[in-house]
Amino acid sequence: MKIKKVTHNNRKKAFEVATYSKQYLFPYAKLETQPSRQNPIKQVYIDKEVGNEAFTYELKSGDEGTVHIDHVLEYNQDPRYMRDLLLYKLTLAAQERVKSSSLSKRELIRRLGTSPAQFYRLLDQTNYKKSIDQLMALLSILDCDVDLVVKEKRKRMRGAA
Repeated sequence: MKIKKVTHNNRKKAFEVATYSKQYLFPYAKLETQPSRQNPIKQVYIDKEVGNEAFTYELKSGDEGTVHIDHVLEYNQDPRYMRDLLLYKLTLAAQERVKSSSLSKRELIRRLGTSPAQFYRLLDQTNYKKSIDQLMALLSILDCDVDLVVKEKRKRMRGAA
């Protein structure tokens, strides 16, 4: 995902990051190198060296930091990003299970009812166009149970260290 525009908002103590589809806030508190009153942000710009997928900020002291769009999406719990993250984790689990399985790849392909090309796309962790259904079917064939746990977020106590 490409960043279209980024600005810093000292009142909100956050960066305002605009993509082509949505706007996000990313708080200064999540930065490795944080600005302060004595060391404020001098400039912020979209980093062309990473294909417009990150922004770099420079502080008055000359210190710099870079934030990738993935950090912004994860902080904001973007649904598409969270789906892709789940797909990535399931794919890695499937890859490990395929390696350790006594079933041949040919047998897995036959049981899935798919082509070899589709099978290898299914095991490609960079392919986000596959369905979770197919991964679940593969993991089932590999004798895996997949449990999705939904739980409330822990509430943070104010003033706690």
